[in-house]
Amino acid sequence: MYAEFYGLREMPFALTPDPRYIYFTPSHTEVMANLHYGIESGKGLIVVTGEVGTGKTTMLRWVMQRLDRTVLVAYIFNPRLSVPEFYQHLATLFNITNWENKSDFLIELGKVLESRHSRGLRTVLIIDEAHGLSTNVLEEVRLLCNFESDTAKKLQIILTGQPELRTVLNYSDLRQLKQRVALRCEITALPNVEETAQYIASRLKVAGTERTDIFSPGAIDYIFRCSEGIPRNINNLCDNALLNGFAASEPIINRAAVEEVAATFDMVPRSERGVQNGEEREAPARIFRAAGRAELWAAGNGNGDSYFGSDNSGGSDETFTAISTPETDIVYHEYTSRTDAPATIEELGSAFSRSGLGRGNNGQSL
Repeated sequence: MYAEFYGLREMPFALTPDPRYIYFTPSHTEVMANLHYGIESGKGLIVVTGEVGTGKTTMLRWVMQRLDRTVLVAYIFNPRLSVPEFYQHLATLFNITNWENKSDFLIELGKVLESRHSRGLRTVLIIDEAHGLSTNVLEEVRLLCNFESDTAKKLQIILTGQPELRTVLNYSDLRQLKQRVALRCEITALPNVEETAQYIASRLKVAGTERTDIFSPGAIDYIFRCSEGIPRNINNLCDNALLNGFAASEPIINRAAVEEVAATFDMVPRSERGVQNGEEREAPARIFRAAGRAELWAAGNGNGDSYFGSDNSGGSDETFTAISTPETDIVYHEYTSRTDAPATIEELGSAFSRSGLGRGNNGQSL
């Protein structure tokens, strides 16, 4: 809908795992290196974890598209399978038809793996969303690792999943599977605003735009804060912000447009949720009790008048006004007080020194 308005050939922020749009962060590069090394060296079992929406499936599809034709890949993307369903699925993926039970299947699979291994060919089983596998199926995965020669694994297995997969592998009844893991790596979220800006620009370029300044710096900063650097969240925010910008005929997406989308999708940064819900932030905790503050200012001013009130007063006359600009996180505090209170940092320091709190036991300034 908005593609032509922004000079795009296609939608750049679709939620589908299109390998053409992969963006290589340092963690993506590390994972790719681990997968290449693990498959080439016949390491056996590799585990890749990453938070929801960080691009695990996109990365897997990018890898599968670029594997040599000599590599046979079986890819399972739905882990909610019983043990019989798991083997039936594997039989279909490996094109094994001559079997009636689990024993028959394992014999036929062994023949396939041995034939390929003897010719120097690689066979890979990839299970996505592996954190959803039952412990029974994970135990079958461990037993598949036993297809090996004296020097190498005949079947390479890659398990990818959310961070919960690490918890699952720590179950006591899966400790044998955990010991079989040869390589572990993790895909992390984008670490900062700069990486987020490059990620957005990269997708816009792939989509065919000649300009990558469609999003203002303030918009990108807010996108990073709302998304917490997770690519899928970034895509959702950008796609809907472009749609709103098109409806409003805005050539540049500013922060206000992103704020509207974030509010709609309940993606407002955590630091702002209380304020938007009408909740007031708590006042800063006091350093001294009322009596201590009265004594401090009385000593500093050389008289018994107390700016903070008497010993019996539990209140305070100091006020702080928070001022924030819409395009930055920086918050400025403006100090306002009675006319007889210290008005500058120097006066505050002088009063503090005269009170005796600014000196050590030997009377020297701290």
